[in-house]
Amino acid sequence: MLLSDLYKETFFAIKANRGRSSLTVLGIVIGIGSVIAMVAIGQGSQKSIEASIESIGSNLLIIMPGSQQGLGGGGVSAGRGSAQTLTLEDAEAIKKETASVKAVEPELTGRYQVSVKSNNTNTQVVGTVAEYPEVRNVEVDFGNFLTEQDIKGLSKVAVLGPTTRDDLFGEGANPVGETVRINKVDFRVIGVTKSKGGSGFGSQDDMIFVPLATAKAYLSGSSYLSTIYVQAENQESLTAAQNGITELLLARHKISDPANADFQILNQSDIVATASSVTGTFTMLLAAIAGISLIVGGIGIMNMMLTNVTERTREIGLRKAIGAKRNDISNQFLGEAVMLTFIGGGLGIILGLLVSVAVSKFANIATTVSASSIVLAFGVSAAIGIIFGYYPARRASKLNPIEALRYE
Repeated sequence: MLLSDLYKETFFAIKANRGRSSLTVLGIVIGIGSVIAMVAIGQGSQKSIEASIESIGSNLLIIMPGSQQGLGGGGVSAGRGSAQTLTLEDAEAIKKETASVKAVEPELTGRYQVSVKSNNTNTQVVGTVAEYPEVRNVEVDFGNFLTEQDIKGLSKVAVLGPTTRDDLFGEGANPVGETVRINKVDFRVIGVTKSKGGSGFGSQDDMIFVPLATAKAYLSGSSYLSTIYVQAENQESLTAAQNGITELLLARHKISDPANADFQILNQSDIVATASSVTGTFTMLLAAIAGISLIVGGIGIMNMMLTNVTERTREIGLRKAIGAKRNDISNQFLGEAVMLTFIGGGLGIILGLLVSVAVSKFANIATTVSASSIVLAFGVSAAIGIIFGYYPARRASKLNPIEALRYE
Protein backbone atom coordinates (compact mmCIF):
# COMPACT_ATOMS: atom_id res chain seq x y z
CA MET A 1 0.00 0.00 0.00
CA LEU A 2 1.31 3.39 -0.97
CA LEU A 3 1.91 5.95 1.76
CA SER A 4 -0.57 8.35 0.14
CA ASP A 5 -3.22 5.63 0.06
CA LEU A 6 -2.53 4.79 3.69
CA TYR A 7 -2.95 8.45 4.64
CA LYS A 8 -6.27 8.71 2.79
CA GLU A 9 -7.64 5.51 4.32
CA THR A 10 -6.59 6.66 7.79
CA PHE A 11 -8.11 10.10 7.36
CA PHE A 12 -11.47 8.80 6.13
CA ALA A 13 -11.61 6.13 8.86
CA ILE A 14 -11.10 8.75 11.59
CA LYS A 15 -13.53 11.13 9.92
CA ALA A 16 -16.21 8.41 9.80
CA ASN A 17 -16.16 8.22 13.62
CA ARG A 18 -15.80 11.90 14.54
CA GLY A 19 -17.41 11.70 17.95
CA ARG A 20 -15.45 8.69 19.13
CA SER A 21 -12.23 10.01 17.63
CA SER A 22 -12.70 13.43 19.25
CA LEU A 23 -13.17 11.92 22.72
CA THR A 24 -10.14 9.69 22.23
CA VAL A 25 -8.01 12.63 21.09
CA LEU A 26 -9.23 14.66 24.08
CA GLY A 27 -7.54 12.22 26.46
CA ILE A 28 -4.21 12.71 24.68
CA VAL A 29 -4.69 16.49 24.56
CA ILE A 30 -5.26 16.66 28.32
CA GLY A 31 -2.31 14.35 29.00
CA ILE A 32 0.19 16.19 26.81
CA GLY A 33 -1.05 19.60 27.95
CA SER A 34 -0.76 18.57 31.60
CA VAL A 35 2.79 17.29 31.19
CA ILE A 36 3.96 20.47 29.43
CA ALA A 37 2.23 22.74 31.96
CA MET A 38 3.52 20.82 35.01
CA VAL A 39 7.09 20.73 33.69
CA ALA A 40 6.87 24.45 32.86
CA ILE A 41 5.75 25.23 36.42
CA GLY A 42 8.52 23.07 37.88
CA GLN A 43 11.26 24.55 35.69
CA GLY A 44 9.96 28.07 36.28
CA SER A 45 10.02 27.51 40.03
CA GLN A 46 13.56 26.15 39.80
CA LYS A 47 14.83 29.19 37.92
CA SER A 48 12.95 31.53 40.25
CA ILE A 49 14.51 29.94 43.33
CA GLU A 50 17.98 29.98 41.80
CA ALA A 51 17.56 33.64 40.82
CA SER A 52 16.38 34.49 44.34
CA ILE A 53 19.41 32.81 45.90
CA GLU A 54 21.79 34.46 43.47
CA SER A 55 20.13 37.84 44.01
CA ILE A 56 21.53 38.03 47.54
CA GLY A 57 24.97 38.45 45.99
CA SER A 58 27.55 36.64 43.91
CA ASN A 59 30.28 34.22 45.05
CA LEU A 60 29.05 34.41 48.65
CA LEU A 61 29.89 32.56 51.82
CA ILE A 62 27.35 33.03 54.60
CA ILE A 63 28.73 32.66 58.13
CA MET A 64 26.10 32.15 60.81
CA PRO A 65 26.46 31.65 64.57
CA GLY A 66 25.36 28.41 66.22
CA SER A 67 26.84 24.91 66.38
CA GLN A 68 25.40 21.81 64.80
CA GLN A 69 25.82 19.88 68.05
CA GLY A 70 26.64 20.71 71.62
CA LEU A 71 30.13 20.46 73.05
CA GLY A 72 31.03 16.89 73.81
CA GLY A 73 28.64 15.57 71.16
CA GLY A 74 25.74 15.01 73.56
CA GLY A 75 24.23 18.46 73.93
CA VAL A 76 21.15 19.86 72.31
CA SER A 77 21.72 21.14 68.78
CA ALA A 78 21.62 24.90 68.41
CA GLY A 79 19.74 26.37 65.48
CA ARG A 80 21.43 28.66 63.03
CA GLY A 81 21.56 32.16 64.44
CA SER A 82 20.38 31.03 67.88
CA ALA A 83 23.78 31.57 69.48
CA GLN A 84 25.91 34.69 69.84
CA THR A 85 29.42 33.81 68.76
CA LEU A 86 30.40 36.09 65.87
CA THR A 87 31.94 39.50 66.47
CA LEU A 88 33.01 42.48 64.41
CA GLU A 89 36.60 41.53 65.18
CA ASP A 90 35.97 38.17 63.47
CA ALA A 91 34.76 39.98 60.35
CA GLU A 92 37.78 42.27 60.33
CA ALA A 93 40.14 39.30 60.77
CA ILE A 94 38.52 37.47 57.86
CA LYS A 95 38.99 40.53 55.66
CA LYS A 96 42.64 40.97 56.59
CA GLU A 97 43.91 37.42 57.03
CA THR A 98 42.01 35.22 54.57
CA ALA A 99 43.14 34.76 50.99
CA SER A 100 40.71 34.90 48.04
CA VAL A 101 38.35 37.24 49.93
CA LYS A 102 37.15 40.26 47.97
CA ALA A 103 34.84 41.92 50.52
CA VAL A 104 33.29 41.28 53.92
CA GLU A 105 29.90 42.53 55.11
CA PRO A 106 28.94 41.96 58.77
CA GLU A 107 25.29 42.32 59.81
CA LEU A 108 23.29 42.76 62.97
CA THR A 109 19.61 42.24 62.25
CA GLY A 110 16.40 42.46 64.22
CA ARG A 111 12.70 43.18 63.73
CA TYR A 112 11.43 46.48 65.09
CA GLN A 113 8.34 48.63 64.96
CA VAL A 114 8.89 51.52 62.57
CA SER A 115 6.58 54.53 62.36
CA VAL A 116 6.14 57.76 60.43
CA LYS A 117 3.36 59.97 61.77
CA SER A 118 0.22 57.81 61.56
CA ASN A 119 1.82 55.06 59.44
CA ASN A 120 3.73 52.18 60.96
CA THR A 121 5.08 48.77 60.04
CA ASN A 122 7.05 45.95 61.60
CA THR A 123 10.08 45.15 59.49
CA GLN A 124 13.63 43.89 59.59
CA VAL A 125 16.30 46.45 60.43
CA VAL A 126 19.81 45.59 59.25
CA GLY A 127 22.82 47.13 60.90
CA THR A 128 25.50 46.96 58.22
CA VAL A 129 28.50 48.64 56.65
CA ALA A 130 29.29 50.59 53.50
CA GLU A 131 30.28 47.40 51.62
CA TYR A 132 26.70 46.09 51.65
CA PRO A 133 25.74 47.22 48.11
CA GLU A 134 28.88 45.63 46.64
CA VAL A 135 28.56 42.32 48.46
CA ARG A 136 24.78 41.94 48.19
CA ASN A 137 24.22 43.37 44.69
CA VAL A 138 22.03 46.24 45.89
CA GLU A 139 21.59 49.52 44.01
CA VAL A 140 20.32 52.84 45.31
CA ASP A 141 17.25 54.38 43.66
CA PHE A 142 17.01 57.65 45.60
CA GLY A 143 19.69 59.38 47.67
CA ASN A 144 22.77 57.53 48.91
CA PHE A 145 23.72 54.41 50.83
CA LEU A 146 25.57 54.37 54.14
CA THR A 147 29.14 55.70 54.11
CA GLU A 148 32.18 54.96 56.26
CA GLN A 149 31.63 58.32 57.96
CA ASP A 150 28.09 57.27 58.91
CA ILE A 151 29.44 54.02 60.36
CA LYS A 152 32.22 55.61 62.41
CA GLY A 153 30.17 58.60 63.53
CA LEU A 154 27.24 56.59 64.99
CA SER A 155 24.99 58.53 62.65
CA LYS A 156 21.25 57.99 63.03
CA VAL A 157 20.60 57.61 59.33
CA ALA A 158 18.62 54.98 57.45
CA VAL A 159 18.23 53.60 53.94
CA LEU A 160 14.81 52.14 53.16
CA GLY A 161 13.89 49.21 50.97
CA PRO A 162 11.17 50.07 48.41
CA THR A 163 8.49 47.96 50.14
CA THR A 164 9.15 49.61 53.49
CA ARG A 165 9.15 53.02 51.78
CA ASP A 166 5.74 52.26 50.23
CA ASP A 167 4.33 51.16 53.59
CA LEU A 168 5.49 54.27 55.39
CA PHE A 169 5.37 57.05 52.80
CA GLY A 170 3.23 55.78 49.96
CA GLU A 171 4.05 54.04 46.71
CA GLY A 172 6.83 55.66 44.67
CA ALA A 173 7.47 58.48 47.17
CA ASN A 174 10.92 60.02 47.66
CA PRO A 175 11.37 60.13 51.47
CA VAL A 176 14.99 61.34 51.45
CA GLY A 177 15.36 63.90 54.24
CA GLU A 178 12.31 62.64 56.15
CA THR A 179 12.48 61.10 59.63
CA VAL A 180 11.43 57.59 60.64
CA ARG A 181 11.15 56.33 64.21
CA ILE A 182 12.72 52.91 64.78
CA ASN A 183 12.15 51.39 68.20
CA LYS A 184 11.41 54.91 69.54
CA VAL A 185 14.65 56.32 68.06
CA ASP A 186 14.52 58.90 65.24
CA PHE A 187 16.51 58.20 62.07
CA ARG A 188 16.92 60.48 59.06
CA VAL A 189 16.27 58.82 55.69
CA ILE A 190 19.21 59.24 53.30
CA GLY A 191 18.26 56.81 50.53
CA VAL A 192 15.96 54.18 49.02
CA THR A 193 17.21 51.00 47.33
CA LYS A 194 16.00 49.65 44.00
CA SER A 195 13.52 46.79 44.03
CA LYS A 196 14.99 43.29 43.85
CA GLY A 197 12.04 41.10 44.89
CA GLY A 198 11.86 38.54 47.66
CA SER A 199 14.07 35.52 48.26
CA GLY A 200 14.32 32.59 50.62
CA PHE A 201 16.74 34.65 52.72
CA GLY A 202 14.29 37.48 53.25
CA SER A 203 13.19 40.24 50.95
CA GLN A 204 15.77 42.97 50.62
CA ASP A 205 12.90 45.23 49.54
CA ASP A 206 11.28 45.00 52.98
CA MET A 207 14.25 46.14 55.05
CA ILE A 208 15.77 49.23 56.62
CA PHE A 209 19.55 49.63 56.60
CA VAL A 210 21.29 51.55 59.37
CA PRO A 211 24.98 51.87 60.37
CA LEU A 212 26.21 48.78 62.22
CA ALA A 213 27.62 50.74 65.16
CA THR A 214 24.38 52.70 65.48
CA ALA A 215 22.34 49.47 65.54
CA LYS A 216 24.55 48.13 68.31
CA ALA A 217 24.32 51.30 70.38
CA TYR A 218 20.68 52.34 69.97
CA LEU A 219 18.71 49.26 68.89
CA SER A 220 20.02 45.85 69.93
CA GLY A 221 22.54 46.71 72.62
CA SER A 222 24.49 43.59 71.57
CA SER A 223 28.14 43.42 70.57
CA TYR A 224 27.59 40.22 68.56
CA LEU A 225 26.74 39.87 64.89
CA SER A 226 23.81 38.02 63.32
CA THR A 227 25.62 37.08 60.10
CA ILE A 228 28.82 37.70 58.19
CA TYR A 229 28.65 37.70 54.39
CA VAL A 230 31.95 37.09 52.62
CA GLN A 231 32.38 37.67 48.90
CA ALA A 232 35.07 35.54 47.29
CA GLU A 233 37.14 36.84 44.39
CA ASN A 234 35.48 34.40 41.98
CA GLN A 235 33.47 31.19 41.82
CA GLU A 236 36.58 29.01 41.71
CA SER A 237 37.98 30.44 44.95
CA LEU A 238 34.85 29.81 47.07
CA THR A 239 36.08 26.52 48.50
CA ALA A 240 39.55 27.87 49.30
CA ALA A 241 38.05 30.91 51.01
CA GLN A 242 35.65 28.71 52.99
CA ASN A 243 38.47 26.49 54.22
CA GLY A 244 40.59 29.49 55.16
CA ILE A 245 37.73 31.14 57.09
CA THR A 246 36.96 27.91 58.92
CA GLU A 247 40.56 27.55 60.08
CA LEU A 248 40.74 31.21 61.10
CA LEU A 249 37.53 31.22 63.14
CA LEU A 250 38.36 27.91 64.84
CA ALA A 251 41.69 29.41 65.92
CA ARG A 252 40.11 32.70 67.04
CA HIS A 253 37.39 30.92 69.04
CA LYS A 254 39.94 28.47 70.48
CA ILE A 255 38.16 25.38 69.18
CA SER A 256 40.35 22.38 68.34
CA ASP A 257 37.65 20.01 67.06
CA PRO A 258 35.85 21.27 63.92
CA ALA A 259 32.81 19.18 64.92
CA ASN A 260 32.34 21.53 67.89
CA ALA A 261 32.51 24.74 65.85
CA ASP A 262 30.26 27.49 67.16
CA PHE A 263 29.58 28.79 63.66
CA GLN A 264 28.37 27.45 60.33
CA ILE A 265 29.43 28.45 56.82
CA LEU A 266 27.00 28.13 53.93
CA ASN A 267 28.42 28.05 50.43
CA GLN A 268 26.18 29.80 47.91
CA SER A 269 27.06 27.29 45.20
CA ASP A 270 26.01 24.41 47.46
CA ILE A 271 22.75 26.17 48.27
CA VAL A 272 21.97 26.67 44.57
CA ALA A 273 22.88 23.04 43.80
CA THR A 274 20.68 21.74 46.61
CA ALA A 275 17.76 23.95 45.59
CA SER A 276 18.14 22.83 41.97
CA SER A 277 18.15 19.19 43.03
CA VAL A 278 15.01 19.60 45.13
CA THR A 279 13.10 21.53 42.48
CA GLY A 280 14.29 19.07 39.81
CA THR A 281 12.80 16.21 41.82
CA PHE A 282 9.64 18.26 42.28
CA THR A 283 9.44 18.81 38.51
CA MET A 284 9.85 15.10 37.82
CA LEU A 285 7.11 14.33 40.33
CA LEU A 286 4.73 16.77 38.67
CA ALA A 287 5.52 15.35 35.24
CA ALA A 288 5.01 11.78 36.48
CA ILE A 289 1.62 12.65 37.96
CA ALA A 290 0.56 14.36 34.75
CA GLY A 291 1.96 11.44 32.77
CA ILE A 292 -0.65 9.14 34.30
CA SER A 293 -3.27 10.90 32.19
CA LEU A 294 -1.20 10.00 29.10
CA ILE A 295 -1.43 6.33 29.98
CA VAL A 296 -5.18 6.71 30.43
CA GLY A 297 -5.34 8.40 27.02
CA GLY A 298 -3.32 5.55 25.50
CA ILE A 299 -5.72 3.00 26.94
CA GLY A 300 -8.53 5.02 25.39
CA ILE A 301 -6.85 4.74 21.98
CA MET A 302 -6.41 0.99 22.37
CA ASN A 303 -10.06 0.63 23.36
CA MET A 304 -11.19 2.63 20.33
CA MET A 305 -8.98 0.68 17.93
CA LEU A 306 -10.16 -2.68 19.28
CA THR A 307 -13.73 -1.50 18.81
CA ASN A 308 -12.88 -0.47 15.24
CA VAL A 309 -11.38 -3.88 14.53
CA THR A 310 -14.56 -5.56 15.76
CA GLU A 311 -16.84 -3.25 13.78
CA ARG A 312 -14.77 -3.54 10.60
CA THR A 313 -14.17 -7.29 10.66
CA ARG A 314 -16.03 -7.86 7.39
CA GLU A 315 -14.10 -4.98 5.79
CA ILE A 316 -10.83 -6.59 6.88
CA GLY A 317 -11.94 -9.93 5.46
CA LEU A 318 -12.90 -8.31 2.16
CA ARG A 319 -9.55 -6.51 1.90
CA LYS A 320 -7.66 -9.72 2.53
CA ALA A 321 -9.84 -11.58 0.02
CA ILE A 322 -8.88 -9.18 -2.76
CA GLY A 323 -5.15 -9.37 -1.98
CA ALA A 324 -4.38 -7.14 0.99
CA LYS A 325 -1.41 -8.45 2.99
CA ARG A 326 -1.02 -8.64 6.75
CA ASN A 327 1.29 -5.61 6.76
CA ASP A 328 -1.28 -3.55 4.84
CA ILE A 329 -3.98 -4.25 7.40
CA SER A 330 -1.59 -3.75 10.32
CA ASN A 331 -0.25 -0.46 8.92
CA GLN A 332 -3.78 0.83 8.33
CA PHE A 333 -4.90 0.44 11.94
CA LEU A 334 -1.52 1.44 13.35
CA GLY A 335 -1.62 4.56 11.16
CA GLU A 336 -5.03 5.48 12.57
CA ALA A 337 -3.72 5.18 16.15
CA VAL A 338 -0.62 7.23 15.39
CA MET A 339 -2.61 9.92 13.60
CA LEU A 340 -4.95 10.24 16.57
CA THR A 341 -2.03 10.70 18.96
CA PHE A 342 -0.29 13.17 16.64
CA ILE A 343 -3.45 15.26 16.44
CA GLY A 344 -3.83 15.03 20.21
CA GLY A 345 -0.13 15.79 20.71
CA GLY A 346 -0.29 18.95 18.57
CA LEU A 347 -3.41 20.23 20.33
CA GLY A 348 -1.94 19.21 23.69
CA ILE A 349 1.18 21.30 23.08
CA ILE A 350 -0.99 24.33 22.32
CA LEU A 351 -3.04 23.65 25.48
CA GLY A 352 0.11 23.28 27.58
CA LEU A 353 1.50 26.58 26.31
CA LEU A 354 -1.80 28.37 27.00
CA VAL A 355 -2.05 26.91 30.50
CA SER A 356 1.56 27.91 31.26
CA VAL A 357 0.92 31.49 30.14
CA ALA A 358 -2.34 31.63 32.12
CA VAL A 359 -0.70 30.30 35.30
CA SER A 360 2.12 32.83 34.98
CA LYS A 361 -0.24 35.72 34.34
CA PHE A 362 -3.14 35.05 36.69
CA ALA A 363 -1.62 32.90 39.46
CA ASN A 364 1.67 34.85 39.52
CA ILE A 365 3.67 31.61 39.38
CA ALA A 366 6.83 31.59 37.26
CA THR A 367 6.69 29.15 34.34
CA THR A 368 9.33 28.21 31.78
CA VAL A 369 8.41 26.19 28.70
CA SER A 370 11.50 24.54 27.26
CA ALA A 371 11.89 23.07 23.78
CA SER A 372 13.00 19.79 25.34
CA SER A 373 9.70 19.39 27.20
CA ILE A 374 7.75 19.98 23.97
CA VAL A 375 9.87 17.48 22.03
CA LEU A 376 9.58 14.98 24.87
CA ALA A 377 5.79 15.38 25.09
CA PHE A 378 5.37 14.99 21.34
CA GLY A 379 7.69 11.99 21.31
CA VAL A 380 5.72 10.40 24.11
CA SER A 381 2.48 10.96 22.21
CA ALA A 382 3.94 9.21 19.15
CA ALA A 383 5.18 6.34 21.32
CA ILE A 384 1.73 5.98 22.86
CA GLY A 385 0.16 5.73 19.41
CA ILE A 386 2.60 3.00 18.38
CA ILE A 387 2.49 1.06 21.66
CA PHE A 388 -1.25 1.17 22.27
CA GLY A 389 -2.10 0.87 18.59
CA TYR A 390 0.16 -2.11 17.92
CA TYR A 391 -1.99 -4.78 19.57
CA PRO A 392 -5.26 -3.85 17.81
CA ALA A 393 -3.40 -3.52 14.48
CA ARG A 394 -1.74 -6.92 14.92
CA ARG A 395 -5.04 -8.47 15.93
CA ALA A 396 -6.69 -7.07 12.79
CA SER A 397 -3.88 -8.36 10.57
CA LYS A 398 -4.24 -11.92 11.96
CA LEU A 399 -7.95 -12.25 11.22
CA ASN A 400 -8.82 -15.19 8.97
CA PRO A 401 -10.39 -13.74 5.80
CA ILE A 402 -12.98 -16.55 5.54
CA GLU A 403 -14.16 -16.13 9.13
CA ALA A 404 -14.02 -12.35 8.77
CA LEU A 405 -16.34 -12.42 5.76
CA ARG A 406 -18.82 -14.61 7.68
CA TYR A 407 -18.76 -12.22 10.71
CA GLU A 408 -22.09 -10.50 11.49
